[in-house]
Amino acid sequence: MSVAGRRYAPVEMELDGEHVRAFAQAIGADPAAGVPPTYAAVYALFATAGQLFGDAEAAVDFTHLLHSEQEFTWESHPEVGDVVTSTGVVEEDSERRGLRFITFATEVSRSGRALGRSTMIDVIRQ
Repeated sequence: MSVAGRRYAPVEMELDGEHVRAFAQAIGADPAAGVPPTYAAVYALFATAGQLFGDAEAAVDFTHLLHSEQEFTWESHPEVGDVVTSTGVVEEDSERRGLRFITFATEVSRSGRALGRSTMIDVIRQ
C-alpha cells in the first residue's frame, strides 16, 4: 500500500543551546559558532522520521532498509533558542524491480516562515 501524499502532524522543537553545543562538539565544530548546518538532522529529519517509521500503514521494513540519500536546503539559518516547526510528508512511495522507494520530505518553519527543508530517500528491498 502506497502512502504517497501522507502528511504527518507538525512537530515543534526549541533549539536548546546546551544540546546544540553538545552536538557541535561531537562533530568537531565550534560550539560558540551557533547552530551547525548538520543540526538540521535533529530538528528536521529525526523530529519527523519517527512518524513515518511508526506508521503501521507505511509498513517500513527496517531489516531491508537502505538510507540512500539525504539533502538539506535552507531559506535562512536557525539560531539557538528558535522554536521551529517541522512537518513531514511522503512525496513518493513506489516500487520498481522489487525495490520500494520512499521519498520523505520535512518542511521546517520558524514563526510561520519557511526555514528549510530536508529530503530523505530510503530504498527497501521487498
